[in-house]
Amino acid sequence: MNVIFMGTPDFAVPTLEKLIDQDNVNISLVITQPDRKSGRGRKINKSPVKIIAEKNNIKVFQPEDINNKSSLDFIKSFEVDYIIVVAYGQILSKTILEHPKKYCINVHASILPKYRGASPINTAIMEGDKETGVTTMIMEEGLDKGDILKIKKITIEPEMNAGELHDKLMEVGGELLIETILEIEKGNITPIKQDDSIATYAPMLNKEIGHINWNDNALEIHNKIRGLYPWPGSYTYYNGEKMKVIRTEYKNINKSTKVGEIVEVSEKGIEVQSGDGTIIIKELQMPGKRKMNVKDYLLGNEIIKSKILK
Repeated sequence: MNVIFMGTPDFAVPTLEKLIDQDNVNISLVITQPDRKSGRGRKINKSPVKIIAEKNNIKVFQPEDINNKSSLDFIKSFEVDYIIVVAYGQILSKTILEHPKKYCINVHASILPKYRGASPINTAIMEGDKETGVTTMIMEEGLDKGDILKIKKITIEPEMNAGELHDKLMEVGGELLIETILEIEKGNITPIKQDDSIATYAPMLNKEIGHINWNDNALEIHNKIRGLYPWPGSYTYYNGEKMKVIRTEYKNINKSTKVGEIVEVSEKGIEVQSGDGTIIIKELQMPGKRKMNVKDYLLGNEIIKSKILK
């Protein structure tokens, strides 16, 4: 079978690699986002998907606009059975969605119709979910609204952060995509309509969302810190300096009437009063320094009890 693969970040790589490993799959073209400047040196970097494609001598296409006439004409010059889309980064026109002989299939990191949108992994953790998964679906116009092909569920471990869940789900996604295609080829899948009435959404994240509101309850803050790590990250201010909060625990007890007050400081952590319960900061990062556990940080730095985190 002939396939066009569309994807950009690390999350898409295992799916591409598993397609490459299939003897009955020919990847005619890989479409990924243009090379971008990133990092402190503002060096131009290839996407993770482009690196894998070039390593395997697969033709790569990187349009700034996937839906302009020249892009569409180029894509239509490839006769393919499937277009596989994993975190590509541009909205696809109806022309592209209807181009393959069979389906345009998307790999989405949630149990649809829950958490349609850009941040399903982060949102599942921030909401305190115990379970999430990956869905393969037939793409159509609209945000993650297509018919469901297959779902694979996994457990969210209690202290798992978004980065760890991302790495687990990207492997699950690759496996599920291969299972999906094989079952379609055997005629063993009946697409299922999504129930729009129970759909929920996972919005695009920005850096501002990471500012900790100490009026929230301890569990909400703890889950938010887990859900926003490693990006965009959670932070607060200590003596006017930005403190990135990497890892925490929480307790359902109150030790102060002042939210944000540091109530205990020890090698076990920095305990902070929230709106209900306390947060114990176990790992942090201060400006210009590496991330450190609190025990190591306190060897050369002081955190003063009764100070208020803002």
